[in-house]
Amino acid sequence: MPTIDLKDAKASFSDLVDRAMRGEFVTITRHGEPVAALVSIEAVEIARAAIERERPSLVAYLKTFPSSGLQRNTRPSRDVEL
Repeated sequence: MPTIDLKDAKASFSDLVDRAMRGEFVTITRHGEPVAALVSIEAVEIARAAIERERPSLVAYLKTFPSSGLQRNTRPSRDVEL
């Protein structure tokens, strides 16, 4: 993944967009610290879909495990306020 300083990124923004469109991830730094990344819209859509994917609750996930000889409490789970 190429890394470029913000000042240089401003000067060559069109080239960086072309690189991102070809599938490269470009890291933009400010004072040597990474602060942003330039990626293709396809990469953003894949990341967004992964973030927004419906996931089971912890209790529902744990209930999918085999019991391995232990007796399971069959009562419904309680809601807990944190």
